Amino acid sequence: MPVIPEPLPASHVSHRALTVIATGVVLALLYFGKDVLVPVILAMILALLMAPFVRMLQRIGLGHAYAVLVAVLLLALFATGLMTVIGSQIVHLAGSLPQYEMTIRAKVQLLHDVTIGRLQAMRGEAGKLINALGTRSEGAGQATLTPMAPSYAAPGLPTLGGGPWDAIRSVLSSLWSPLETAGIVLVVLVFILLEYESLRDRFIRVIGGTDLRATTVAINDAGQRLSRFFVSQFSVNFGVGLAIWLGLAAIGLPNALLWGALAAVLRFVPYVGVWLAALLAALLAAAVTPGWSLMLLTLGLFAAVEVIVSQLVEPQLYGHATGLSPLAVVVAAIFWSWLWGPMGLVLSTPLTLCLVVAGRHVRSLTLLEILLGDTPALTMPQRFYQRALSGDSQEIIAAAREFLRQKSFARYCDVVLLPAFQLAQMDLRQGTINPDQLRRARSAVVRVIETLGRDTPVQPRWRRRTSVLDDDNIGHYLRQQREQVSGRWQGPLAVAPGSIVLCIDIGVREDDLLTEVLVRVLRELHIDARHVSMQDVEDFAQEHHPEATPNAVSMVQVVIADATNEWERGDAVTRELRQRFADATIVTVVLPNLLEDPVLPETGPHVDAVAKSFEEAAQYALKKFMP
Repeated sequence: MPVIPEPLPASHVSHRALTVIATGVVLALLYFGKDVLVPVILAMILALLMAPFVRMLQRIGLGHAYAVLVAVLLLALFATGLMTVIGSQIVHLAGSLPQYEMTIRAKVQLLHDVTIGRLQAMRGEAGKLINALGTRSEGAGQATLTPMAPSYAAPGLPTLGGGPWDAIRSVLSSLWSPLETAGIVLVVLVFILLEYESLRDRFIRVIGGTDLRATTVAINDAGQRLSRFFVSQFSVNFGVGLAIWLGLAAIGLPNALLWGALAAVLRFVPYVGVWLAALLAALLAAAVTPGWSLMLLTLGLFAAVEVIVSQLVEPQLYGHATGLSPLAVVVAAIFWSWLWGPMGLVLSTPLTLCLVVAGRHVRSLTLLEILLGDTPALTMPQRFYQRALSGDSQEIIAAAREFLRQKSFARYCDVVLLPAFQLAQMDLRQGTINPDQLRRARSAVVRVIETLGRDTPVQPRWRRRTSVLDDDNIGHYLRQQREQVSGRWQGPLAVAPGSIVLCIDIGVREDDLLTEVLVRVLRELHIDARHVSMQDVEDFAQEHHPEATPNAVSMVQVVIADATNEWERGDAVTRELRQRFADATIVTVVLPNLLEDPVLPETGPHVDAVAKSFEEAAQYALKKFMP
């Protein structure tokens, strides 16, 4: 009988409905209130950009109000100068376009002949063939195709009808809207900077609740991060514009200052902004000279500057930058440009970054940081476990190799492999893993350990997978793989005195697997480590091995995965080992637990040291062999 799911509680349904309604209301307010919100938000972002400069002016002796006025005045002068330069360059470019008319016509005709002209010629030949096959007569006509020559109109500037007052009125009407927005931004910016500290205190009071200290730390951290990012981004874009300007001037492209300023401004648009400026500059370069070398040099200059800045400069300044995932940047650009047009496209990255920072520090907005931020949604152990359940060993191996470029295999086992195994153990005890997931996880874990531990199995992969499914003890299976290569004792018995490290489990299945991992950690360090059990030690003592080197064992490491429940058993094993290996160093390897930190009793004289991680156990072995 199928199980009918229980209906959701009415309170839960109403909460979802309220969430949907609230989201719709917020979107409506953002869309219809853009004329008010865009200047205010732009002023807030500029305030974060100008705050360090205001503080610098205060440190040199200016009062707070005077520092704000000086900073805003310098910003207004800079923006006015930039707009004046760009406007004059555009006017100069428009006036010089008729000079390039012949070059433009020649290149357009060349492109037409290479592309559309060839298609038209092919169509004409096909028409001839069709007519010849269709008529089958003497008078079969030959299809002709006469391409229409493109007509060009000399570009010119539009004329303004009426008298001079009509022209002035038309110019002022076109400039009124941006001037109005700029005035609102400057006024709001002045008041935000004047009440910067007061606004921060009010925001802390609103969201702080009872934990005022934690909220203050979070707000200060968020403000400093955002301010540092905006200053760094502005500096980088200004440097890109300067480099483009000087480079284009050096190769001889007209109006180089215009393209440098355009590159600096458009670079605030993520991913495509700088390349849009490059395309426009390349089109002018193609129109200036008869050849194509200037256009190629222009594109090469943009590509070289962008690669150097994005790969070398930005990672040093703000670490690959935004803290946003690439998909979030693209989706944010589409969303904000849909809401607020071109200004939303420019502000998309700063606005989304503000949302991510808010999600990082405000618990109710954590979803924003998870969806938009570049921080991995799962920890490395969780990703290992999830990929293992899916049987995706290749992705685990790729992530592990990335980790191993900077850290050791022992460290990887401590921070990734061991916690992932413990997550699997918890689910196994609760019975939440189905048999199919368990089989895939075993195969993936075996593949990962064999690859990372550099012990190559002798069996083909298809046979290896089958045997893994038959043996539910992964540690026992991995040990058998090495024994097939090196023999029962996993290596020769005639070795140098004191050159072998025995890694011993205490008879628990989980300990068997972790002991095998420890052996591979030590073998990675070129230490002759061998995985044995207490039964193997007893069998070896009872058998006759004339080739064995006396006193070959210099260290014994006993692995205890669950110290809370296995400490007494492990202590008994170490006592017996002390009797058998009187001169060897005995180390108890007590691995940490995800849920609890056990309090260990005092160790007796039969134990020389206690290691609490794979890395610490490896360090004890290295000290023994490399004093």
